[in-house]
Amino acid sequence: MGKRKVVLVLITAVLGLSIWYLFLKPHDYTVSIKANTFPGTINQVIKTWSKGLENSQDLQQRDLKNLSQRLSFSDSTHTYEWQIKTLTDSTSQVKVYVTDVNNSFQNRLTMPFSETDFEKRTKKTLLDFTEKLNEHIKKFKVTLMGESTIPASYCAYISLKGLQIEKARGMMRNYTMLSSFLVNSNVELKGQPIVEVTHWDQQTDSIYYNFCFPLIKTDSLPKHPFIKYKALPEQKALKAIYNGNYITSDRAWYALEDQAKKLGKEVSLPFEVFYSNPNFGGDELEWKAEIYLPLK
Repeated sequence: MGKRKVVLVLITAVLGLSIWYLFLKPHDYTVSIKANTFPGTINQVIKTWSKGLENSQDLQQRDLKNLSQRLSFSDSTHTYEWQIKTLTDSTSQVKVYVTDVNNSFQNRLTMPFSETDFEKRTKKTLLDFTEKLNEHIKKFKVTLMGESTIPASYCAYISLKGLQIEKARGMMRNYTMLSSFLVNSNVELKGQPIVEVTHWDQQTDSIYYNFCFPLIKTDSLPKHPFIKYKALPEQKALKAIYNGNYITSDRAWYALEDQAKKLGKEVSLPFEVFYSNPNFGGDELEWKAEIYLPLK
């Protein structure tokens, strides 16, 4: 190939790359974050973090690992496309694709030569997110235990619904009423409090669940307008131990879902057994719950 042809090829390549970079590249800027946790936790932290931002709007979830949102500033609007990827059992990668809706072309022209305000603002915003994520990861622990068995029991329960993050509040609000009614009615309790999830909408992070107290079944259980009784059958399940505030025990749900996918197992809805009473306070990392996803 002659020198002239080499020059033409190089010019064509540079021109093509420039056209792609200035006009066709779908995003202005990309940030990659490695996190020592699993995708479900990152998904939830993105949502919590976003709610704390005054300029965040229109957060949408296509699926657990793909979200998008807009951040409005005084002089521009930025779009954030979040993509979460599992790396190992305990690590994930987050890629954030950012575009300045109002100044995209100008930023692309100047970014190769200097650090723009757009870059500075994006780095600052995502540094804040990363700090919040790492702070949260330190506050809980999930230990996967493999296949196990949920023992059969009989329980009194009250049916509740709400957001996942409201589950612990719902338990605490009804704990005294449920336990006092049973104790005052001379019902013999047997075992730890249970949450049986009956519906989970991951798009809206909302659940229906039964808050249960296991007991000794008798022929004369007391009646109550809101409290019902049921048998909980023995079930094979994937099990995890969760340590941390019960507000975020759903982090173990996501970890078990990831494990089920890797094992090719079909699972149903979460089942939780609580061994600590949050009303007593103490070190939250000492709080313990057994978390199960029953096998289908």
